[in-house]
Amino acid sequence: MRIATMATGGIGGFLAVKLGNSGHQVATIARGEHLASILENGLALDGPSGVEFVQPWIATSEPSNVGLVDVIIFGVKGDALEAAARACLPMLGPDTVVVPFLNGVEASDRLLEFIPERNVANGMAQISTTIGSPGIIKQTGEFNRFTFAERDSQPSNRINALRNAINEAGSSAPPTDDIERDVWSKFVLFSAVSGVTAAGRCMMKDVMAYPQLGALFRQVVTETASIGRASGVALDPEIEEKTWTMASSLPPTMRASTAIDLENGRALEIDWVSGAAVRLARRLGVDAPANQALYALLLPHKNGM
Repeated sequence: MRIATMATGGIGGFLAVKLGNSGHQVATIARGEHLASILENGLALDGPSGVEFVQPWIATSEPSNVGLVDVIIFGVKGDALEAAARACLPMLGPDTVVVPFLNGVEASDRLLEFIPERNVANGMAQISTTIGSPGIIKQTGEFNRFTFAERDSQPSNRINALRNAINEAGSSAPPTDDIERDVWSKFVLFSAVSGVTAAGRCMMKDVMAYPQLGALFRQVVTETASIGRASGVALDPEIEEKTWTMASSLPPTMRASTAIDLENGRALEIDWVSGAAVRLARRLGVDAPANQALYALLLPHKNGM
C-alpha cells in the first residue's frame, strides 16, 4: 500500500515506522528540524522493545510531491486540521481513505468541510507517543491500538486492507461495529484526563490520592458521557464506572498531552477537548459545569507562552 502520514508526529511517526518496516511505501509529511533529521538519518521509533528505524519512501514538507496514495494517516493537533486537510488534496484519488486520529470527537465531521465525503473515515488511537527529538518518535508504555472504520461503520475493502496492514506490522487494529461509540468512549476518558491533569498540573497518581481531584475527574466523566448520550451515541450504560476503573489502572505518572504542552509553554488544543464538551453541551441543553470550569482555567494558556 501507499500510505502518507499527515503529519509525522507521535501517531503518524509510530505507524510510519511500523508500516514502512512491514513493506509498505510510506510518505512522511514533516517540516523543520524533524524533516531534516528524517531525510538524513531516517525515522526512528524509541519504544519499550528498543529502537526501530525506517527510511521512508518519501520524506517531504510538500504533499504535492507525493502523488496519489491509498491511505492518509491524519494525526495533527485540532487547531491545525484545516490547513492540513487542504494540504492533503493533491494526494487524494477517488478511493483514498483519510483516517483521522485526533483528540476529541469532531475531527471526522470537520474534515468534510475540506475533503470529499467519499474519502473520509473516522478513527481513534490509544497510544502514548510524542516527538522525543527531531527524527525520533518516543513511545511510553507498550499499549498501542488503532480503531477506525468508515463513517457509517460499514465494512469496506480499504478499511480492511489498512486494518490488516497494521495488525501484520505488529500493532493492533481491532474491528468495530460502531466507530462513533468508540470515539466517544475514548473522549469520555480523555476529557477528564486532559482537563484535570492540565488544570491541576498533576498526574494520575494525584487524581487517585486526593478525593477532591478524584471527585472532579468523575464529574467530568459523567458530564461527557451525558453529552454523548444526548448526541445519540450508544454508549455503554456502565461507561462511567468502567471509565473510572480504567483510570485507576493507568500508570501513576501519566498525564495528558495537554498537561505536557502547558508545562512547555506550547499552544493547547483545549477547544477540541474541554471546549468541545462545553460547546456541544450548550448546543444540546446539557449541563457541563466541571468541563466549563476546566476550560475557563486553561483558556488563558490556549496560545502558549
